[in-house]
Amino acid sequence: MAVTPGVAGTISVVIPVFNGAPYLGEAVESVLAQTHPPFEVIVVDDGSTDETLAVAARYSAPVRVLTQPHAGAAAARNLGVDAALGDLLAFLDADDRWAPLKLERQAEMLRRTPHLDGALGYVRQLRAGPEWSATVSAVHNGLEAATPGYVAGAMLVRRTAFLRVGLFRTHWRTGEFIDWFARADEAALQFGLVPEVVLWRRIHASNSGLRNPDAVVDYTRIVRESLRRRRSTRQPGA
Repeated sequence: MAVTPGVAGTISVVIPVFNGAPYLGEAVESVLAQTHPPFEVIVVDDGSTDETLAVAARYSAPVRVLTQPHAGAAAARNLGVDAALGDLLAFLDADDRWAPLKLERQAEMLRRTPHLDGALGYVRQLRAGPEWSATVSAVHNGLEAATPGYVAGAMLVRRTAFLRVGLFRTHWRTGEFIDWFARADEAALQFGLVPEVVLWRRIHASNSGLRNPDAVVDYTRIVRESLRRRRSTRQPGA
């Protein structure tokens, strides 16, 4: 059956990956294990030079694989969004994992609360290498030490709302989601917060924010640009 973009009730998951062979399989498996299965899982290989494509090739429908020359996570996510058919969009970094109820809880929140543009959830950050235990959900599913997840992997968003804000900006080396969420806030998008851990975020030496010494500079510039945009839209005398 042919599906056109934006068909009601369908979820597209976009997983950007660059040299993520040690982690990608676990990320994909956490999506396929969702109690509310997505319509499709789009793995976007960002010019990897390791065995990433071989790992992605292990999977058949609903997983499909796109490739691009190395251009960064923002460009990879944008390619996935352009190809996505679902009316709900979700994102997962290739070295993280979802809790099994992530999509079910968030899709239910959006169904029950139609004025919401998207749903977030709580995140737990765990230090782990490629050997991250498959039993992590049994040990780390409580809200202790968890924080509200203002990160791409903790979000489910309506496609129409996402496109009102626009695609991820590719000139940021890091922090492209911080920039996107700032623009979403400026556009008055409304997000609900599921009171559960929906994302386990792996902290390791290869995290882009850790290996990129200019990350703080990008974050500072993103905040400044957001403040500048807000000031420029204020009415005189407001």
